[in-house]
Amino acid sequence: MINISKLYCDQITPGDWLRYGISGGQKFGECVPKQASERKPIVVWNITSACNLKCVHCYNNSGPDVKSHEATTGQAKAVLDDLAAFRVPSVLFSGGEPLCRKDLFELLPYAVDKGLRAVISTNGTLIDADKAKQIKKAGVSYVGISLDGIGPVNDQFRGVAGAFDKAVAGVRHCMAAGVRVGLRLTLTQRNVRDIEKLFDFFEAEGIERACFYHLVPSGRGKEMFADALTHEQSRQAVDTILAKTKAFKQAGKNTDILTVDNHVDGVYLYLKLLAEDAERAADVYKLLTWNGGGLASSGVGIGCIDFNGKVHADQFWGHADLGDIHDKPFSQIWSNDDQPLLKGLRNRRAMIKGRCRLCKFFDACGGSLRVRADLYYGDRWAPDPACYLTDDEIGLDDEKKKELLANGEDFKLPR
Repeated sequence: MINISKLYCDQITPGDWLRYGISGGQKFGECVPKQASERKPIVVWNITSACNLKCVHCYNNSGPDVKSHEATTGQAKAVLDDLAAFRVPSVLFSGGEPLCRKDLFELLPYAVDKGLRAVISTNGTLIDADKAKQIKKAGVSYVGISLDGIGPVNDQFRGVAGAFDKAVAGVRHCMAAGVRVGLRLTLTQRNVRDIEKLFDFFEAEGIERACFYHLVPSGRGKEMFADALTHEQSRQAVDTILAKTKAFKQAGKNTDILTVDNHVDGVYLYLKLLAEDAERAADVYKLLTWNGGGLASSGVGIGCIDFNGKVHADQFWGHADLGDIHDKPFSQIWSNDDQPLLKGLRNRRAMIKGRCRLCKFFDACGGSLRVRADLYYGDRWAPDPACYLTDDEIGLDDEKKKELLANGEDFKLPR
């Protein structure tokens, strides 16, 4: 995650302690990590494959009739015991649609009582006033509601008419119940022109947090590479997000705006700041390199348990299993430094290829998302195809291009 509000606008945000190693916002018993590589993973747990919607970009192919090997209530509690003992900072209950799982409101307070930060990732359409009150009572730290456009644009994403109105109602119910809530949006060709409208919506509804995700075409979305933004569109989208976030800050609003799944955004933000305020830019670069981008992300600072019990390096690595919680605790699976994918992700500097290997900003970006490279090139160590920085910006001169060509590392990027 790239926290635009923090990095571009110097705003204090709740996740600074974990994301940038800055004290503040942590709960009693939570320690600010000395290095990003020391962080235990935030665990995305797809606790059910059931879902009332049919989103076109679903990363794990959930749906109304999808069967899976979900953990029983007792097994789920054992997983939470293990995650708490392993001292993971947060468990994100996802799906499918987590509210489709009948024991959700038994598992949430159980997790909280164990000292875990419980977060819900939901489409929001099933959150009525009573559910919102239950979420509040359970001690949930945050609810992230997926919304990928205004009105019909969102409904086309979700595959169900009326999903937008129901999601907005879910947001309002959470806010009325005193639950911290925000929105999650995936940027594609279908909604990139609506970013300003979305910020207008944030303002009108009093939204306090919004995350703009770059598309990772996995699961049901594996055929959506054509829906991904072009590099120029990505730059324009980030420009708009930066400008609107700054405008919110200047207007005295504390909306927490982030971009997700493309660590290049942090470098792009740094380059913008460098032209505006070199001293601030230097401070921001220190935060970016402390965070490490992809270096301390998939397989390090974030992991996933899917609805079959399989463990993955993150929620988009569904095609690469690390182990199964039905056979072995998550903590043991995650601690296996000899597992090939985990070993590579945790030592990616020695594995990376192409322009990422020679990029002068590697310490800040870390090669971004290896899974997107794997899905696009069939090579997990190839450059991230979503990198929109130019060769000049990353310091890739003619001599370095010749080196890549000679080594067979001249991967052709999409435009």
